[in-house]
Amino acid sequence: MSSEDVLRSASTLASYNVLLQVMFRILTFLLNAFTLRFVSKELIGVVNVRLTLLYSTLVFLSREAFRRACLSGVSGTNHSWRQVINLLWLTLPLGMLWAALLVCVWLWLLEVPDPQTVPYYGPAVVMFALSGVQELLAEPLWVLAQAHMFVRLKVVAESLAMIAKCSITVVLVVFAREWGLYIFSAAHLVYTGFLVLCYAVYFIRFLGSKEAAKKGFPLQRVGDLLAQRADGEPLIDWALAQLTWSFFKQSFLKQILTEGERYVMTFLNVLSFGDQGVYDIVNNLGSMVARFIFLPIEESFYIFFAKVLERGRDVKSQKKEDVAIAAEVLECLLKLVLVIGLIISVFGYAYSHLALDVYGGSLLSSGSGPTLLRCYSCYVLLLAANGVTECFVFAAMSQEEVDNLLYIHNYFHSTQWKPLQGLLPSPLLILALAVSVVVTALSEGVFCCDSGWVLRLVHIGVGALCLLSVFVAILVTETRLIQFVRTQLLPQYRKKHT
Repeated sequence: MSSEDVLRSASTLASYNVLLQVMFRILTFLLNAFTLRFVSKELIGVVNVRLTLLYSTLVFLSREAFRRACLSGVSGTNHSWRQVINLLWLTLPLGMLWAALLVCVWLWLLEVPDPQTVPYYGPAVVMFALSGVQELLAEPLWVLAQAHMFVRLKVVAESLAMIAKCSITVVLVVFAREWGLYIFSAAHLVYTGFLVLCYAVYFIRFLGSKEAAKKGFPLQRVGDLLAQRADGEPLIDWALAQLTWSFFKQSFLKQILTEGERYVMTFLNVLSFGDQGVYDIVNNLGSMVARFIFLPIEESFYIFFAKVLERGRDVKSQKKEDVAIAAEVLECLLKLVLVIGLIISVFGYAYSHLALDVYGGSLLSSGSGPTLLRCYSCYVLLLAANGVTECFVFAAMSQEEVDNLLYIHNYFHSTQWKPLQGLLPSPLLILALAVSVVVTALSEGVFCCDSGWVLRLVHIGVGALCLLSVFVAILVTETRLIQFVRTQLLPQYRKKHT
């Protein structure tokens, strides 16, 4: 597969992932708004903070390092899919080990909620852990699908799983709310079960088919998906296993940083369960852009960089055309996420209070909610640059270089390509953003948010005009970025609707 084909596939995957994340977040917000009318905020807090943290910690620590190492390891020519699959199956016993450890911590070391307010906490902890282990059953299939750019499989599987989860939750909340945490535990088990089922059904039908033979798929039968030793080679690739360990150390730190506030709330009891529920809703609103756009871009273009560049080789040892397209894509991605992050930071300051008031009323807009959302809007700017630089670094580094923070600068230092220039916005764009932050802040003070809907609409109109000026500045000055979006991202959306 040529570099252009890989870029096209990665762009398609990013486009589908963005649409998928948008759908997920919309469903989640609607589900939260619905369940708040039927269950207590304490129950929501336990589910969305403590139990979700258990699940995310389990699956992240069990699979993240394996995903990064294996997707990168299969990008070259000297790899064995048999050994890769054998290595991926280690996520299951590792997940069981993490599940046992985390269940003990969640049951015996953390504060147990009041059973009258939050019933069935113990069984819920076990069921959330089981759902994480259940999802790991699909891990070899997920990596196979990602490595071979089966973009529609992920979209269909996760869409069906989320729809099933939301349906189960709504039905049980309305007709069996006395079940308490059983409602959300059962829904989460259904979600991970649907994921595993969709991937299993797809590969059972795909393997051995004419389509698989036409694409030169490395596996021929369903039995090849299971762990087994191939003649004349070790059970696993030990170099790949060592790379996995290097990524695990990075992943462990990343998980702490990503979920830091939830760990603080869970282990230090700084907020009540009800306040944790309110905080989680505010946090989800603030992280919309990061989940909608930045995360899908990071996941999809990690695969692109891993396939185009050979891990551990310096820039002079790579094909010149591959380095050129990787540098151009990296610069455009950095520019794209930087512009989005700047827009969110600028307009998030003046519209946080209004957004929370519209979504949740005074429950969210009073107190520290708006301040928290403003801070998160600024934090988005850091997430913007971190995700893209991380996906390049992890795709190109050797095992020994995983801890080099200046890797990108040094990688391109001796070439004519300077992709980190993507982090430098044009002077006109900076001016438009600076004017916008001043104008919208003044508008919030004059028109928002306790003066009725007429003045609120005026505040929204002021923001719309400022945002339009920012878009004009982007169109005038960021021509390379516009060309990249038009040629690599927008065509994927058009194809989806034709």
